[in-house]
Amino acid sequence: MNIDKAPRKDPTVDVLAGYRPPSGVADELLDASGAVRPVWAGFIRQFAGLAPDELARRFSRGDQYLRDAGVFFRQYGEDATGERDWPLSHVPVLIDEREWRAIAAGLVQRADLLEDVVADLYGANRLVAQGHLPAGLIAKSPEWLRPLVGVTPRSGRFLHFLAFEIGRGPDGTWWVLGDRTQAPSGAGFALENRVATSRVFSDIFAKANVHRLAGFFRSFRDALLALRGPSDSRVGILTPGPLNDTYFEHAYIARYLGFMLLEGEDLTVDNGELMVRTVSGLRPISVLWRRIDADWTDPLELREGSQLGTPGLVEAVRQGSVTLVNALGAGVLETRALLAFLPRICEALRGEPLLLPNIATWWCGDPAARAFVAAHAERMMIGNALATSLPFDPHDTEAVGGTFRKASPASLAAWLEQSAGDLVGQEVVTLSTTPAYVDGSLRPRPMSLRVFLTRTAEGWQVMPGGFARIGRSKDPAAIAMQAGGSAADVWIIGERPVDTPSMLPPEREPYLRSQPGVLPSRAADNLYWLGRYVERAEGHFRLLRAYHARLAETADADAPLPRHICEHLTAIGVDPSEGIPAGLSAMLDSAVASAGKVRDRFSVDGWMALTDLAKTAREMKRTVAPGDDAARAMGVLLRKITGFSGLVHENMYRFTGWRFLGIGRSLERALAMAHLLARFADPEAPDGALDLAVEVGDSVMSLRRRYAVATNRATVVDLLALDALNPRAILYQLTEMQTHIGVLPGGARHGQMTPLARAMLQTHTNLAVATPESLDTDAFGDLARRIAALSDGITETYVI
Repeated sequence: MNIDKAPRKDPTVDVLAGYRPPSGVADELLDASGAVRPVWAGFIRQFAGLAPDELARRFSRGDQYLRDAGVFFRQYGEDATGERDWPLSHVPVLIDEREWRAIAAGLVQRADLLEDVVADLYGANRLVAQGHLPAGLIAKSPEWLRPLVGVTPRSGRFLHFLAFEIGRGPDGTWWVLGDRTQAPSGAGFALENRVATSRVFSDIFAKANVHRLAGFFRSFRDALLALRGPSDSRVGILTPGPLNDTYFEHAYIARYLGFMLLEGEDLTVDNGELMVRTVSGLRPISVLWRRIDADWTDPLELREGSQLGTPGLVEAVRQGSVTLVNALGAGVLETRALLAFLPRICEALRGEPLLLPNIATWWCGDPAARAFVAAHAERMMIGNALATSLPFDPHDTEAVGGTFRKASPASLAAWLEQSAGDLVGQEVVTLSTTPAYVDGSLRPRPMSLRVFLTRTAEGWQVMPGGFARIGRSKDPAAIAMQAGGSAADVWIIGERPVDTPSMLPPEREPYLRSQPGVLPSRAADNLYWLGRYVERAEGHFRLLRAYHARLAETADADAPLPRHICEHLTAIGVDPSEGIPAGLSAMLDSAVASAGKVRDRFSVDGWMALTDLAKTAREMKRTVAPGDDAARAMGVLLRKITGFSGLVHENMYRFTGWRFLGIGRSLERALAMAHLLARFADPEAPDGALDLAVEVGDSVMSLRRRYAVATNRATVVDLLALDALNPRAILYQLTEMQTHIGVLPGGARHGQMTPLARAMLQTHTNLAVATPESLDTDAFGDLARRIAALSDGITETYVI
C-alpha cells in the first residue's frame, strides 16, 4: 500500500474522544448531532495539532502574564481568605458574530427597558399605580433609596454602564439570568482575560477574525468625559479599597482609562459640589464611576455606619453637581422578583416582547403565584428561592407537572404563611457547556456569560465579548468563582477581517499633550510612606548584614561591637536573634500595602519587584539561621530592594507623585543616618564602630578616595553627614527634600514661606553651616528630632 495515498486521520477525533456533554444539555462546541459547530472548527483543528507539552508551555505563558501583571482574585472564607492567582480557563468561548448580533439587540432592548423602569420608580411611579409592579416589591427592597425619590440625574439618565448574566438553555435559546445595574464588575478582568488568552493562542487569535475590545473601552471613556461639567472638573472611579475582591480590576481599569482611582475619604462635598482632596487643594469632580454599592456611599443619608462613603454625596447629586455611573438607587433593578414582571412591562411600555427571555420567576406576593406555591407545597423547597424546572407562565395557577425538590410540607406551609409576601421563585436553568482543558483533555463544563454595555451619544454599545464563568465540575452550582469556578475569554468570530481599534486618538486629530492629573492627598500619603518603608527596610538589611557578618567572624554575640549593633537594632524595633526578623517582614508587608493602595499609579514591573521582595523574605524566614547564613540572605534581599528602588527611580514620571515618593525616601535615609551617627560616631562607641557606619552607609569606596588618612570621626562625620555630593549623606538628602518641597503645590502663600518650607530651610541651613567638630552625639539627636518633625509638617500640609 502506498502510504502517501493512505487517508490521514483527522486530529480532532483524538482531541474530542473523551468530550461527552451531558444528555439534554446544549454545548457550545458540539451541535445536537455531535458535530463541531462551524465557528469552532478552525480553532479545534489547530488546537488538536498542539502536543501536550506545547499546550503546557502556552498555558504557562498566559498564567505568567497574569502573575506578572499582578492580576489576582480575593477569595473569602474561613479556610480560604486572601489573594489568589486569577483562575483563567485557557480555552476561550467562541460565538459566531451573527448569533452575537441577536444577543446584542436583545440586551440593548433590555437596557432601554431598565432605564424606563428605574426612571419611573424614582419619578412618576406609574408602573406601581397602574398595577404593573406590586408596591410592596419595591418598598421592601433595600436597594430602593427613598432619599433619591424625585431626583433626576444631572445627565438625564440613570444608567450608563450595565452588565448582564446570560446563559444558553437546552433548546439553544439564550436567557438573561440576571441584571447588573448597581456597580457592575468584570470589564477589566475581561480585558486581562483577552490579553492572557491571546498570548496563549497568539497564532490562532491573529487569524481568527476576533472582534477587539479596545473600541468598546474607548467609547466608554469618551462617554464619561462627555458627561463632565466645567472644563476643570474631572472623572473618577470610586472604589471600596484594596480589601475588595475586585480591587485589582478597579486599579487596572483606572490606569487603562486614565481616570483617578478614589476612595470615599478622598472626596468631600463643599456647598453642594463634590470635590476631591488633592495636594493642590480641593478640585471639582463631576463624573464618578462608582464601584461600591449605593447605600455605602453616603453615611449622612444612607447607611449610617459606612466608612467607605462620602458624607453629603446624596446632596451633591440633588444639586446636580455630579453624575454617578450608575445613579444611586439603580440597584433596585437587581431585585430578583422584578424579573417576573419585566415581560409584561416590556409589552406595556414598548409594545413588544422581550427579545431575550428571562429566567422564569414567581413573586409570591402575587395572590395567584402564592396559591400555586401553597397548592404544591409538598414538592417545593425551603430557601430564599423556590426552584422548579418548568418553563410556564408564573401567573398560571393551572400549571401542573414537573419535578420539585423535596421539603417538609408542614414546615414549608408555615413558612409560606409568614413570608409569602417576600418570596421569590426562580426556575433552575440548565446551562450549556463549553470546553475546558482538565487533566490533559477537553471536558465539557457549565458556563454563563457576563456581557457589558455602555451608553454613548449614539445609544447603547455592547462589548463584543465579555467573560465567561466556567464551573469547576459538571455541577452548575460550582460556577461561581468564590466556589472554585474559573473565567474564560469570549471570542466573537467574524466572517471577514475585523477592525483593530485602539485607545489612541485618530491620527487626523491634532496632537495635544495632556496635562498631568492632580494627585489625591491619600495617594500622596501612600507614596510618601512607600518611600519611607522601602528605605527603612534597605537600612535594616545593611545593618543586619553587618551584624551577622561580624557574628560569623567572632562567634561571640557579647563582643563589644556585635553587642553595640544589637542594642541599636533593638532600639529601632529589629530582633537580631532571628535570621529574618518578624519586624522586617512586617515592614515589607507595609510597603506592599502602601503600594497596593496606589496600584493605578504604580508600574507593573515595580509592583512585581516589590511583591517578589516580600515573598522572598517570607520564604527565607523559614530556613535562614543567624550568622553567615543570615548575612548572605541580607545580601540577596539588599540586591532585590535596590533593584526595586532603581526601577522606580528611573522609570517613574517626574511629577508630584514621584516627588512624594522621593521625599519619603530622603527623609527616612537622613533620619536613619542621624540615628546611626549618634550611636556609632559617639566617642564611647567600641572599636570598629566608625568602619561599620561607613559600611552601612555604603560609602567605603568614597571614603578611600576622598581622604588620604585613616578612618577617624571627623572624616566619617564629614562624609556621612556634611558631604553634599554623597547620596548617603544627611545634607545631600535634606537638599533633595528641600528641592522637592520647593516645587510642590502651595510651597509659598502670598509670597511667604509656609511653616513646612520654613522648617525645611532652617533644618537644612543649620546642618549646612555645621562642622564635624560641632556635630556631637547630642547634635545628631537634635537633628533626628528636627527631621522627624518635618514628617509631621508634610502630613499637616498635604494630607490632613
